[in-house]
Amino acid sequence: MDTEPKRKGYIMGMRYIQATLLFIALVAMYFSRVNVGVAVVAMTNAETTNPNFPEFDWSEKQISYILSSFYWGFCVTQLPGGVLCKKYGSKLIMGLAIFCSGVLSVLTPFSVNWGGWKSLCVIRIVLGLAQGLIMPCVFDHLAKWSPEQERNRLGAFSHTGYDCGMVLAMALSGVIAESSMGWPGISYVSAGLCFVWCLLWLIFAANNPGDSKYISEVEKLYIESSNNQEVERKMQIPWRAIFTSIPFIALLVVRSAEQWGLTTLETQIPSYLNGVLKMEIRSNAFFSALPFLASWLISYIFMILADILQNRQILSLTAIRKVINSVAYWIPALGFIAMGFLDENQKTWALSIMIFSTAINGGEIIGSSLNAIDLSPNHAGLLYSIINTVASVVALMSPLAAGFIVTDVHSRYQWQMVFVIAAVVFIVGNLVYIIFGTAKVQSWNSIEEDKTYPELEDIESESDSCKHKTSFLNRNVGNPLSY
Repeated sequence: MDTEPKRKGYIMGMRYIQATLLFIALVAMYFSRVNVGVAVVAMTNAETTNPNFPEFDWSEKQISYILSSFYWGFCVTQLPGGVLCKKYGSKLIMGLAIFCSGVLSVLTPFSVNWGGWKSLCVIRIVLGLAQGLIMPCVFDHLAKWSPEQERNRLGAFSHTGYDCGMVLAMALSGVIAESSMGWPGISYVSAGLCFVWCLLWLIFAANNPGDSKYISEVEKLYIESSNNQEVERKMQIPWRAIFTSIPFIALLVVRSAEQWGLTTLETQIPSYLNGVLKMEIRSNAFFSALPFLASWLISYIFMILADILQNRQILSLTAIRKVINSVAYWIPALGFIAMGFLDENQKTWALSIMIFSTAINGGEIIGSSLNAIDLSPNHAGLLYSIINTVASVVALMSPLAAGFIVTDVHSRYQWQMVFVIAAVVFIVGNLVYIIFGTAKVQSWNSIEEDKTYPELEDIESESDSCKHKTSFLNRNVGNPLSY
């Protein structure tokens, strides 16, 4: 193919607009999802926030129900989300999901004042049901809009919206709770962010390059000729092949491990800082946000590093994924263990370790998050919906386990057990990924509805429309760091 379209394809175009929209979507999603960690502290300890708003006497077990209830709904709609976005497109499904998130955020203060912690649990469950549809849509959208050469760049950039959302949720929530808006203001700000994104999404989003009103023909050709996705053919979903794929199972394990550790950080840090390190809510919220701010910034370093390694062919894509993921999992695992041995007399060390560990974990975006697109661009959204269904069940268990272990939030030894468990999960999950994972496109990525599954064969097909060659290679579980 002529190199001129490819050269012009790197100029700022609609693919970057789509990635930016996904970035903002994840900001809105995580702000509304994570602010409950700080909000609960404000609701149960009015002395450290605005005392003009109601305070609730909730036990640690009740709080653990609140923190985990989001995942009760989140794990239910992951798989339907993958199927729905494949059938109706990510624009409709994702737009509805975030609009519902905004509506539920508006309703949160009223529901809490009316029905207490049980009512808040119901709101969080429904919020989880709505947001369970989002991540499959994100991956489906990325697979359609990201040329293979730019997948790390666009994928990592859009996913840093998660860190940005975490930072805003944790850093601003405490400030909002202490302001004249009080803790209800946290929900109102969250709702406003969701509604603004919905307007931008309605105007600029398109399910694929061919549907966009704003894309140039040159950019459309560049994307469609580079991303290994066949949008014109009706694809059969190879369910048996997916669930018997060793690389996919390895990805499922490592992403589940990530969710356990991530949920521990998301939901338990405010309580840990308040209970063990004796931090008030304002500084608590600020320091809770610092690790995710560091992760946000470090993610761009991993993104640049991966681009250099891939473009200069220093390492294969499989090796890049595994090396970066090992750094992103095993260093935080050591940090978890170290943090459990510190108390309020070592605040500086505890905060430094927590910030550094979370920052390094930002590499998981490059290391394993984007691997679903590697394995099957045609079914990326569906793969991620399966992964997140299982991972969400794991995420649901994490705060429940912490609530069972931590009966006294001031006990450093009980928190130590929570952190050690998270560290072990990180180490074992990544080890499975190193041994069995791969970044090769799987043979079941491309199956027409009238054809049978070609069992583990190498396939090479020439696309007449784009004039490009795509190799569908069989699974390799040999050398963990090579093709």
